[in-house]
Amino acid sequence: MTAMAHEPTPTQEELLLESFLALKTPEGFKAELIEGEIVVSPAPDGEHEDYLSTVIRQVLRQSRTDMDSSGNKGLLMRSGGLCPKNHVIPDVTFAPRELRLFRGAPSWMPCAGVAMVVEVTSTRADVDRIAKRHCYARAGIPLYLLVDREQGTVTLHSDPSGEDFGDAHSTAFGKSLPLPPPFSFDLETSEFA
Repeated sequence: MTAMAHEPTPTQEELLLESFLALKTPEGFKAELIEGEIVVSPAPDGEHEDYLSTVIRQVLRQSRTDMDSSGNKGLLMRSGGLCPKNHVIPDVTFAPRELRLFRGAPSWMPCAGVAMVVEVTSTRADVDRIAKRHCYARAGIPLYLLVDREQGTVTLHSDPSGEDFGDAHSTAFGKSLPLPPPFSFDLETSEFA
């Protein structure tokens, strides 16, 4: 009698990843896999997009380093052990233009070379405040800018180290927030107030 080869049983994490990658979202929605949870978000409201547009405009015009930006670019990063890989979509991703990171990149690209990601809070603000912050820190993304509409603040997280960022500077809407190199300018938030 010969033994029959059996395919290994997929783990719960593998099944979750497979389900996520096969997910079909309704038009205008985005799906992310964050810390072992599938998060589906509706299209952002106009206020969210206005805040985001303000940040993008300033970065592209005032940054000391010429930057490329990508809205809703999927980033693939390691997780804290809850899932094989996090699949996170920042509101905007900035990278030095000279790297041409976005040209030819797959739907889910690695984070190497990303200079800063930006999130504007919406329906699930704690995901942006906590879970995504941890994802970005573990991925080694140097800067994470969070525009928190509920709290009326803009926070720049920097110095990624392990599970979190080692430094954070916040300012209330209406004040400026210095952005370090490679940006090297003060982000004005007066339009947010």
